[in-house]
Formats: sequence, C-alpha cells, structure tokens
Amino acid sequence: MSEDMASLPADYRQLVQNPPAGWSISSRIVQPEVRLSKADNGFTASLYGSRTVRGEKRLWSALSPDHNWVADNRTIRPLPHDSPNILREMIGDVAPGSTSFPDVIRLLRLEDPDMPVSADKSVFLSGRSASEKLSTDMDISGLNANLFPYQAQGVAWMRQTINHTGGLILADEMGLGKTIQIIALLLDIGDNSESALVICPTSLIANWRTEIFRFAPELAVLIHRGPHRTGTITGFQRAQIVLSTYDTVVQDIAIIAGMTWGWLICDEAQALKNPDSGRRKSIALIPRKHMISMTGTPVETSLLNLWSLTDLAIPGLIGSRQSFEKDFPDSENSAKELARLTDPVVLCRKVSDVAGDLPKRIDIDVPLELGNRLTERYYQVLQETLEKYPVAGNLVATGQLQLFCAHPWLQGAGSPDDIDDAEFTQSADTPLVTPKVERTIAILDEAFRIGKKVLFFAIFNRCGDIVRQAAAGHLPNAFWGAINGSTPQQERQTIVDSFMAYDGPGCLVLNPKAAGTGLNITAATIVIHYTQAWNPALQIQASARSYRRGQTEPVYIYRLFYEDTVERVMIDRSKWRQELGNEAVPLSTRNPEDLKRALSLKPEREDR
Repeated sequence: MSEDMASLPADYRQLVQNPPAGWSISSRIVQPEVRLSKADNGFTASLYGSRTVRGEKRLWSALSPDHNWVADNRTIRPLPHDSPNILREMIGDVAPGSTSFPDVIRLLRLEDPDMPVSADKSVFLSGRSASEKLSTDMDISGLNANLFPYQAQGVAWMRQTINHTGGLILADEMGLGKTIQIIALLLDIGDNSESALVICPTSLIANWRTEIFRFAPELAVLIHRGPHRTGTITGFQRAQIVLSTYDTVVQDIAIIAGMTWGWLICDEAQALKNPDSGRRKSIALIPRKHMISMTGTPVETSLLNLWSLTDLAIPGLIGSRQSFEKDFPDSENSAKELARLTDPVVLCRKVSDVAGDLPKRIDIDVPLELGNRLTERYYQVLQETLEKYPVAGNLVATGQLQLFCAHPWLQGAGSPDDIDDAEFTQSADTPLVTPKVERTIAILDEAFRIGKKVLFFAIFNRCGDIVRQAAAGHLPNAFWGAINGSTPQQERQTIVDSFMAYDGPGCLVLNPKAAGTGLNITAATIVIHYTQAWNPALQIQASARSYRRGQTEPVYIYRLFYEDTVERVMIDRSKWRQELGNEAVPLSTRNPEDLKRALSLKPEREDR
C-alpha cells in the first residue's frame, strides 16, 4: 500500500467529500465479493470489488476489510457502503486475516450469501502438492532417526495444517512410514503437559510400542489394555503417549472421555468408517485439541466413509451427516466435489510419488502380541509337547510352537522341517482370526485396493488357506495362486506367468522351501514372511523372487512375528547369523542355545 493511499479514509463517503489530488472518483458501484486465499498461518478472507467488462471479469482488492472502495489504477470505485459490515457478519468473530479452513468451507457452502464468495487456487491445494513446497530440512530434538525427505515434508505439512484446522487425515500409501511421521510430529510440536492418545487395532499395539521405543526413547509410554489397566485420569496424565485399542476405548469411554487430550491419533482409521458403529460413536465423544486419522483407504465402499473420518478429525467441516448425504450422493461428480473440499486436509502420497527418496528394498518388522487367550494355549502346547516327547522334547516343542504361531488350528507331528503339509482343524478354544491373520489381511486389503501384487511366504502350506478363509468377503477381488512342494515342477512357471500377467492385484502363496529359488516374480512389490526361519538364507532367497534385477519399484518386505515367543528367537538369531555373513547354515540346524532360549521365552499372560 502506497503512502498516499494509506492516508485516504476507508469510507467512500468521506473520500468523496475531500477527493484526493490526482485520483478519479467513480460513482458506479462495483459488485462486492469475498475472496479466500491461503496465508502462511491459515487463510485470508478479503473484500474485493468485481466488474465484468466485455465478458471479462476484473477484480480489485479493497485495501483492508474496513474499506468500502477499491482502487483501479488511479480510479476509485465504490463498493456498497455496508460491505465491510456484511463481511464481518459473514465471517463472525474470526479475524479476516486468520480464517481457519473450516471457516473457509463454511463460507463457500453458504446457500444464499449476502456477498458472493470465491477462492483462489491456493485454498484447495492438495496435501501432497502443499507438502512438496515445504523444506526437507528438519531437526527434531529427541528423534532417533533420519527422515526421508518426503517424511520431513509430511511432518512439516501436518504441523502447518493442524494449526488452522485442528485435525487432518494421513493417508500415505502402505510402507511410507505413517507411524514414524506421527512420532516425529509429536516430538516436534507436542506439549509434554498434554497426553497423546493413540488408538489402534490390537495387532498393532506391539508395533507402536516398538516404534516409539526405537525412534523416541525419551517419551513416556503407557499401554492401556488388559485387566490391570489404569482406571484413573491421573494414570493417563503421567504418560506422554497412551496406547490403547479400539475395543478397550469403547469399554472405558467414561474414563477416557473424562479429560481433554492434547492429541487423538486413530491408526487404521478405516475401522471408524461407519458413522453408526458404536466404536465410531465412542471415539467422537473423546475431548481433544488435535486429531489425526491414519488410514491408507479413506474411502472403501461409500463417500460416507470419508465424511465419517473427516468429521471426526475436523467436526463440522463438510456439514452434518444429513446435509452431506443430501449434497454428496455416491456419484462421480459428488466424489470430485468432495475431493476438492477435503484434499487440503488429506495427505495421500503413493510409493511412485516418492520413489526417488526410497531405497530399492525396505524391510519392515511387524511385532505382534498373542493376547490372553492365545498365550494360555501357547503355554499348554509347550507343556504337553515336553511331556509327550521326554527325549527329543526341546526340538519337537520348538517345532510345535512355530506351528502354533503360524496358526493354532494347524496340526502336525514332529519338527517344522517335516510338517509342511500340516492340516488345520477348527477349534472352539482358539479364534480363526489371530493377531497375525488380522495384520496379514490388513496388509493384503490395502495392497489390493491400490492394485499391488503380493508374495506370501509360509513354511506350512495351509497358512494361505487359513488367511483366505478368514478374509472371505472382506478383500477386493484379486488373483490367488499357490506353489508348494506338491506343485508339479512343470506347472510352477505357468502359475507365476499367470500371476505376472494378471491385470490387477494378486497374491501368490509360496512355500520358501519349494519356491524360494529359481523364480523371477518382479510383478510383486510387497513380500510377506508369515512364518519365520532359523536360517536367514531361506528368507533372503525368498525375498529375492521379487527384489531382483528387472524390478523397477521399491520392494516392501514384511516379517510378521509374535513377541516373547519362539519367533522372536528366530528373528534375533537370523539377524545374528546374517551379520556374521553365515548364510550357509543348514536349514535344520538349531543349536542348544537356540532351543533353550526359544523354550524359556514366555509371552505375558495378561495384555499390557
């Protein structure tokens, strides 16, 4: 603003009484308009005047929200004299220069506004596009990790966005590190006096705990789950991060909703897609200052899914459920309009978007907890096997525990080297959907929804059948195939070719002993090791079916294992042998130290 303009009165009527020298005064009123734009710390609602000349719309900005005139070069053009008052009435108590995103959406969705409302392109910049404009330089105190550039940009975007929205949806594709970005954000702007509540499926509790201890060891963590969980608000306030499960939160909602949380983080938030579910209704009752919904699939079956997640993160952003269902029926046009409104609060990046930042192979360990019911059965299997085989008990018991960790319904005699074809029999004592099956289905679901192909390795052939049975009706359509020791040699390449050529997602179930070498399966970019191996060479060779010459995309390799069980010993021992470069240890080799530790580790009898 030039000095001569700054000295002019804001009221056009006063200006006319004492016209400034060198300025022309027009008496023709121009159309007032509210123009929304992005600012550094939020959004700005500015007063504009518009006029259409020869079919072309021209816009002039008022000098301030209090001015009822605009300057067109050296010509002053009047707005309706009450335009500043109307602007203030429209935006309410919010300062025009620091408008929040919910206020932006509310203004744009006014049915009969007193002045037209428009927005420039900066307002609806998607989370991905906005994050790409941010710096990758980030020094976060207490973070024991080096973030990839796109992760640093994600943290910076979340920090910026949360300041003017109060909430957001983190919807990065699987494998891009949503968890570490959240941990980094909490370290970056978290207030130690305000606890963060992280809610996740039961199968992810161990993973969250491991990730926090690994990347932010100074943070105090409380796990609120199990019969001996805290029953007081004071207990929550002692921790910086409280980890809990959806089922526990529903049971304890009276306690949990008794305090205001600094942060509410919902992982695998697609569990809240149904606004009528008791789980979603309970979560909505929790007082919080900031909320983040984490999910790779914000829309699964209906646009109402996105309303449910968005309204939790930023209540009221896109209206009530009743108005939403009226304004956004499930149609392509509705989806496009809804995306325009929600894209600025959703960070959704694909592996292909950030492939340049990623290594070619990304190994992801997924620790799991058995839980009370399976822990009791684990002890029972151990004791029964040692009693039945007094001489070779240690070796056989180790194999039976491996079998149990794959799935408690599997039945076979002897060591795991001899029971590939173990059958499964349904048992009322144990569930079909175990924590490992649940996590596998979640990985497959997200992979299939984004069109990825998966290699599923298990040393027990029926594991793939168990997962398919548990997932029946819950996974998108996909190719399924299997190769194990009973598959004729001449048929194996045909199965691989069909998998590779299939136009869409797929899962190839493989026994690493039969299909761990010799096959080139680069169409798959996700590998799941459902069971573990004592010899690291077995997994290395199996992973190499996808991670090999000809692969053009990063390969994600997941290892699923139960903490404090024989599988933890296998993970640790394979790492040790790998570090020594000792990959040629025969498959059946398990030294006495391995067996002793495998049978001495005991999972907790109560969920922590």
